Amino acid sequence: MIAETIAITQARVGLGPVRTLRDEILPALTITWVDADLQRAALDATLGGSRAVSLVDHTSFIVMHRLSLRRAFAFDEHFAQEGFELEGTSP
Repeated sequence: MIAETIAITQARVGLGPVRTLRDEILPALTITWVDADLQRAALDATLGGSRAVSLVDHTSFIVMHRLSLRRAFAFDEHFAQEGFELEGTSP
């Protein structure tokens, strides 16, 4: 979720790191854009799930399942609850 990452980066450390994200990090990533079908599926999952799990997380889960990804770099326990292996968590 690019918008969420940029918003957090901007709020916590400023626009300089946002420029670094845009110019140096994002070009190295494979990005799956949220289209109408993905948005609808994620919203349906959100409405059918727990109030604690966000639309952003459900969108990530769907993309990861579609791409057969099993490991997430995340600090959010919802990814583990969804069955993904976590990287980035503290032991």
